[in-house]
Amino acid sequence: MAVIPVNIASRPYEVRVAAGLLAELVPNCRGKLRKRGVPIITDANVHAAWGAVVEASLRDNGHEPHWRILPPGEKTKSWEELAATVNWLLALEVERGDHIIALGGGVIGDLTGFCASVLKRGCQFIQVPTTLLAQVDSSVGGKTAINTPAGKNLVGAFHQPSLVLADLSALDTLPERELLAGYAEVVKYGLIDDADFFAWCDANAAKMIAGDGALREYAVAHSVASKARIVAEDEFETTGRRALLNLGHTFGHALEAETGFSQRLLHGEAVALGMVLAARYSARRELMPRATAEHIARHIAEIGLPASLPALGMDCEGAGLVRHMLHDKKMNAGTLPFLLLKGIGQTYLDKQVSLDDVAAFLDEELTRTA
Repeated sequence: MAVIPVNIASRPYEVRVAAGLLAELVPNCRGKLRKRGVPIITDANVHAAWGAVVEASLRDNGHEPHWRILPPGEKTKSWEELAATVNWLLALEVERGDHIIALGGGVIGDLTGFCASVLKRGCQFIQVPTTLLAQVDSSVGGKTAINTPAGKNLVGAFHQPSLVLADLSALDTLPERELLAGYAEVVKYGLIDDADFFAWCDANAAKMIAGDGALREYAVAHSVASKARIVAEDEFETTGRRALLNLGHTFGHALEAETGFSQRLLHGEAVALGMVLAARYSARRELMPRATAEHIARHIAEIGLPASLPALGMDCEGAGLVRHMLHDKKMNAGTLPFLLLKGIGQTYLDKQVSLDDVAAFLDEELTRTA
């Protein structure tokens, strides 16, 4: 088992990465499940795959699970589900010292964490991520949120979990599309500040996706350690260091909004294409060689993720995509900083980007033929 500390000054915790953690849920949560009843929030797909395993671990150790099973998909991160879930937790008489379990991907983790942050002004929760994307990104760092008509993750709170259990066995039940979407958040760490890890991804990603257990453990543990280091330096995204984790997200969230936060474009797919766009825009501004940007695009495409806008078949213009960006959380005094690259492993925050220039760039990308 890999154990990665997340050294948040006010609330340190650890992330455990191994196969079989769901079957050993209670022993891994020792000291945190203080009542017989344990509230678990999940979605229908995860419950079908792993509900019996989790229930057996709880009941075999003297606990009674209380399940809230939600519809899968981004639409679950809504005001309506937030209110209904908080009311459900209140009906269970959950106390501030109790732990709620978030069993699922990023949607479930985000919604559960936000519920925990507001319930009685803050109670405890445990992240049990079952997707690659959640294991390497959304379960770590304490960002919780819901979506609104104005955009993605615009209402939320920083609220750290007490523990994260990343069971690699859960990846075996993921559809390939979901696994690939999660890989976008793996390779992101190489592009941010770790060229050696990007090279590792170049050499090993295909075998990792195909199911090599040792490579999967390394990819998840290394990604978590990278995020933990950045989050510990900048928990509330005040210095700009943590903003580096948003590489690809400004473009990606705009694409998600344009496609209606639907199955048409998964979050990880949007981030993958967003990173390609960030790289190509960086090359357009002569921050790095075009060959490097195309190396990134080729890597993304060859692994099976979207690497060009025309493939999405959207009927829009660059200006329309930019309008979605105006709701970005990084907006400050009317200026939108962008995460750009000076090379692989050299991401930085640029506060001097013209949105008109971004719109012109996107118009070019929308008609790209190769």
